Amino acid sequence: MALQRLNNQGARRLFLDRHALLERPSGPAKGADLLALIQRLGFVQLDSINTVARAHDVILYTRRPGYRPKHLRRLYECDRGLFEHWTHDAAVIPMAFYPHWHLRFQRDSELLRKRWRNWRRDGFEARFETVLKHVRDHGPVSSSDVGKDERKGSGGWWDWHPSKTALEYLWRSGALTVVGREGFQKRYDLTERVIEEHLRPGARCDEAATVNWLCSAALDRLGFATSGELAAFWDTASVAEAKAWCAKQLHQGELEEIEIQQADGSLRKVFTRPGTIEAAAELSPAPGRMRVLSPFDPALRDRKRAERLFGFYYRIEVFTPALKRQYGYYVFPLMEGARLVGRIDMKAERDADLLRVTAVWPERDVKWSAARTGRLEAELERVARFAGVSGVAFSNGWLR
Repeated sequence: MALQRLNNQGARRLFLDRHALLERPSGPAKGADLLALIQRLGFVQLDSINTVARAHDVILYTRRPGYRPKHLRRLYECDRGLFEHWTHDAAVIPMAFYPHWHLRFQRDSELLRKRWRNWRRDGFEARFETVLKHVRDHGPVSSSDVGKDERKGSGGWWDWHPSKTALEYLWRSGALTVVGREGFQKRYDLTERVIEEHLRPGARCDEAATVNWLCSAALDRLGFATSGELAAFWDTASVAEAKAWCAKQLHQGELEEIEIQQADGSLRKVFTRPGTIEAAAELSPAPGRMRVLSPFDPALRDRKRAERLFGFYYRIEVFTPALKRQYGYYVFPLMEGARLVGRIDMKAERDADLLRVTAVWPERDVKWSAARTGRLEAELERVARFAGVSGVAFSNGWLR
């Protein structure tokens, strides 16, 4: 029996709808409304690079132009509507999801103890009780508050002293909770002083129930997915666990297998909820305005999926030597409607009070018209205000 098929346009609309990019960017952007948006996305990745604004702020601004960084800080640090932990990277996550992180704490506890012991061999495990006592006695601390007499590592990202490693391990395994950041440096406190008791881990978690939630919640936010994509969304359930979950749900009629048309016309088998194709047909077209996306936008987190669905190849080149970069240090994708039409290299030059555009690279199949330039200029004026600068300046030869 032939599988039902969702064409590429319908697949894009469905995916963008689940990522809050199908509707016009508008609406309230603080408190309960901001929390509802983050719940819809699942999480928002944190990143420190600030060429225009930090990645998490751009992600939220793209969807709610009224958003400002103070709104996230209040929701996270004051209202405790969010907690910080890892998915595929560091992220802020709705506090309601905290019980589903018990499995992550358990698995990180086992994995990182072995991995870091092999990598570092600096006795970080011996610092656990000392670090916990310091936090208990002094309240929230940062890595600069502990291990002041300890020698750091040999350089690079792993240039951590043992107490810093202990802090990170105790956070990743659930004993400590990050309560905020100062200058993007994490501050840690005892979990029992931060997380309400009914949310905190007790005995070993119910792995099957957690895997069920992880896979189901991932599918809700992706619209359609392979078992591997479901596992990768939160990066806690294994591929084998996600595969078994899909098989069970398919057998029970809770899932169906369909074909998705990719940007190149090829077909890919995926799992989805029954009725998804019919629901996708009822979605409205995406608004035609131009949007600047963060390189860490949830819609682009899975680079291969974005390439298959939109025909858009994107890799961030922050860690690529300057002479080997194809585009630039920190290049933002440009979305127009349901298409990714190009990428832009720009930076907020706050001393000059302007947003400097170095280059724009249209995609190969995109004709860059005067109307498209007008839409870009309108978007950049909005972005400039968000970045706290007054004007936009284009460098000579900006259109590549």
